[in-house]
Amino acid sequence: MELSIVIPVYNEDESLPELCSWIEKVMHENDFSYEVILVDDGSTDRSWEVITHLRQSNPNIKGIKFQRNYGKSAALNEGFKAAHGDVVITMDADMQDSPDEIPELRKMILEDRYDMVSGWKKVRHDPLSKTLPSKFFNWTTARVSKIKLHDFNCGLKAYRNKVVKSIEVYGEMHRYIPVIAKWSGFKKIGEKVVQHRPRKYGYTKFGGLGRGLKGLLDLASITFVGKYGKRPMHFFGPFGVICGLIGFGETISLVIQKLDNMSTFTLTNKPSFYIALTAMVVGTQLFLTGFVAELISRNSPGRNAYLIEQKQGLE
Repeated sequence: MELSIVIPVYNEDESLPELCSWIEKVMHENDFSYEVILVDDGSTDRSWEVITHLRQSNPNIKGIKFQRNYGKSAALNEGFKAAHGDVVITMDADMQDSPDEIPELRKMILEDRYDMVSGWKKVRHDPLSKTLPSKFFNWTTARVSKIKLHDFNCGLKAYRNKVVKSIEVYGEMHRYIPVIAKWSGFKKIGEKVVQHRPRKYGYTKFGGLGRGLKGLLDLASITFVGKYGKRPMHFFGPFGVICGLIGFGETISLVIQKLDNMSTFTLTNKPSFYIALTAMVVGTQLFLTGFVAELISRNSPGRNAYLIEQKQGLE
């Protein structure tokens, strides 16, 4: 199968028939073999009924229904598990992403050999409440991850199948899939300017300030786990040692001063005494945190799970 199109759905019963008809038209015009995986993220409208009806008329349409609302990341993750296509395309269900972009995205993966391609909604039709936070998150993520993308959160993306089978998306991490892909070893990440259409039906269901704040925490988690997931002591240890040495050095200095002035010098009257005590306690805690994290990491089921690109002579 050439293409798997994964679409998270949350209360989009109005747009689904038109969107699926448009996708079918593009697929037939280009003679692509394809599947459309619609993941109903606990919709409270008629979305699942519509998906069921659409599948009856088009067997290329497949559906997954969550028992409750879990969020866009969970929907994408389940869609990735079910995808069989050589190229996996993700897009939103609200028809703001154009299926006409699919052939070019496919070409960039198969012919230009990108691991993934992220859409860039250069001209957006969203309110300032979405565009301003988005600019901030994109700016922050680009500098933290060193990935040169303008729009990390664009729903329209294309992936080589191996990429989606090698990553896990949860929390609000759909915003940072390019970062997850990079830390998994897929470094050829491209970008394509895509059309962003005005919303035709309803209102936006994903997004908001609260999700954005959680997204920043997820970025910190991804960065830490990507660098230090298999060696946490290398992160906590140096900070612990530095704090411990500062505290120990300050303690030695105070002891020497006390020995020189036994009758007039009082340790507990000096701010440096409390600085030294705090530094030693913090240093010990950081070192022990690294030690415990190392024990957990070394005893985890995935401690020796590595992504292997190729093998020769071992099949």
